[in-house]
Amino acid sequence: MAGSIPASVTASAMPETAPTMRARHLSPAREAWKRFFRHKMAVLSLVILVSMVLLVVFGPLLWKVAINDIDFSARLKGPSLTHPFGTDDLGQDIFARMLYGGRISLAVGLAAMLMAILVGVTIGAVAGMSRGPVDAALMWLTDLFLSLPQLPLLLLLIYLFRDSLKAAFGPEGGVFVMIVLVIGGFRWMPVARLVRAQFFSLREKEYVEAARALGASTFRQVVRHILPNTLGPVIVAGTIDVAAAIIAESTLSFLGLGFPPDIPTWGRLLFDSKDYLDIAPHWALTAGTAIFLTVLTINFIGDGLRDALDPRKVM
Repeated sequence: MAGSIPASVTASAMPETAPTMRARHLSPAREAWKRFFRHKMAVLSLVILVSMVLLVVFGPLLWKVAINDIDFSARLKGPSLTHPFGTDDLGQDIFARMLYGGRISLAVGLAAMLMAILVGVTIGAVAGMSRGPVDAALMWLTDLFLSLPQLPLLLLLIYLFRDSLKAAFGPEGGVFVMIVLVIGGFRWMPVARLVRAQFFSLREKEYVEAARALGASTFRQVVRHILPNTLGPVIVAGTIDVAAAIIAESTLSFLGLGFPPDIPTWGRLLFDSKDYLDIAPHWALTAGTAIFLTVLTINFIGDGLRDALDPRKVM
């Protein structure tokens, strides 16, 4: 028949159409991963950060040099096969201390981030679902915290509560709890404002109104329909909070207000090396480079996640 398509042509076209249709129907998670892996700096940063995390977690199991071994005959030595990062003013191995301190610095960053996310999401969700005085009061509280001078207030709170927390949780645990509470307590405000804005937008969507019309409680609307759709921006904000918490802990340790001298966090190592910059620059460079690389890679990963989780992006 004139104008008909040969069966062989139709059959040969079908195998090419099926993969195309499957590619167009990828799940949102797979689409997000594909967009993330297109961000070359984010992928490279993820590889570097994962390598650093594995190194500080499993490194002490392989590099079994005690962090407090003192050898005055080897003090302030440069990098060598025996001491890859050199030694400090007491002859202690900087590489072993870096591995140990990295655990604490990363743990502080993650714990402070989780606290900031928890508080910020809670306040933002309540404000976003409320109207009138509740929303106004919570936003007034958020603006109040945003207007506070953070570093002077951090120093004041540490001076006031350091001894009581040490008595309650021990020398190491007390300082850890104090730093996490103080840093996390000043990082929740951007998350709260972000979640509130997301809730204002999402609560008017058709699927939320349909759930409301079917009798879904406010709690179910939030947990089942609204909150899952705010996770993308919250995850991106969480990466920023981790980097900010690591910098804040390093700042406090550099000022001598963080962990005690026998706990070698990266900030504490930087503080201890400040008097030897001219004769032992390797000491400060190793700690400073670790902080710099960690914060930089986390920020690049945050950029990649922001692009990957942006709902306006299409494949």
